[in-house]
Amino acid sequence: MKILVTGGNGQLAKCIKIVQNKPSFSTFLFADANELDITNNELIKEYFSRNHFDFIINCAAYTNVDQAEKSPQRAFLVNSEGVKYLAEICKEYKTTLIHISTDYVFDGVKNTPYSEKNNPNPINEYGKSKLTGEQYIQKILENYFIIRTSWLYSQFGNNFYKTILEKSETEKELTITISEIGTPTNANDLAAFIVHIIESESKDYGIYHFSNEGRASWYDFANEILKLSGKLKVIMIKKTDNYPTFAKRPKFSVLSKSLVREKFDIELIDWKKSLFKSINDKNL
Repeated sequence: MKILVTGGNGQLAKCIKIVQNKPSFSTFLFADANELDITNNELIKEYFSRNHFDFIINCAAYTNVDQAEKSPQRAFLVNSEGVKYLAEICKEYKTTLIHISTDYVFDGVKNTPYSEKNNPNPINEYGKSKLTGEQYIQKILENYFIIRTSWLYSQFGNNFYKTILEKSETEKELTITISEIGTPTNANDLAAFIVHIIESESKDYGIYHFSNEGRASWYDFANEILKLSGKLKVIMIKKTDNYPTFAKRPKFSVLSKSLVREKFDIELIDWKKSLFKSINDKNL
């Protein structure tokens, strides 16, 4: 099989590159925005006229939540219109689309994990743009996997994990919010699941929730990062329930993984165990 990964320089794509290096019957092609701008429909058509793919893994996304609130046009161009173009080309070439979405499609008013059956109700422009992208896929395609995930981090790119470690090198005190609850998710675990979907040849198309297990506040996540990396000895971390951000964020966005366990028979890792394993394996 031949698989195209868009957003090829992003953290998730780089994690997929590591996972797919294992013996496999698939060939992966990684394309960044310079090679394939998903917001350029004519470029997509021309690209597919020269290449055939069995799968597209869409890792291309606009993920700056606060900036999306200030300039929603760019977020909707990438997360909605670009996704529509990919869905249309997938339909034309009978290609299966694996699309990465977000817990931010929910409003966060529940206090129990969100399942795929819960109605989305995003409260910021980023979440709205991602939900619109999902809706385009559902309207256009039958053979798709939409994977909603949360609080993604890895050894690559810009993410909370790397930010906390960088700040611990230069600052003596950090103030982190306790007002948002979700699940930190290791992008390496998500990458492994995506490859598992492809290699399982599953036809159980639809929306799935995938994250590590457990729940945490951003304070809990930061505290665990500093503890496991041995930085708690040199930095003070303080809690706040009123950390200012430009965009509203869901207060609770833990995802239920019952469906993904049922359909794919996978073992999900607790977020603390995944973080511990990654740090000790020196993968992060």
